[in-house]
Amino acid sequence: MYGILISAFNVVLAFVVRSIIGRFFAYFVMYFITTEFIAVLQSAGVFPTAASLSGAFGGIGSDIWYFLDLCAFSYGAPAVISAFAMRFIIRRIPVIG
Repeated sequence: MYGILISAFNVVLAFVVRSIIGRFFAYFVMYFITTEFIAVLQSAGVFPTAASLSGAFGGIGSDIWYFLDLCAFSYGAPAVISAFAMRFIIRRIPVIG
């Protein structure tokens, strides 16, 4: 009787360790690598700084800014850039890419 309960507990424990805890650590490692790697690339000068982007966008006229604001460029451009950066980093992870 106790052998069956111990066996069932062993199966449940193996499921929890393999699927839940293992995936948690795997996803945490992927998240940590990507977020910290972006900070390293920013400090290395690979990504542009806010001052250089401000200077680049400062030369755009008000008539163009109207259409950019109409299309929510201030929200969409950072989202697209971060998505491309994340894709670049994830493809460099040996297990996934």
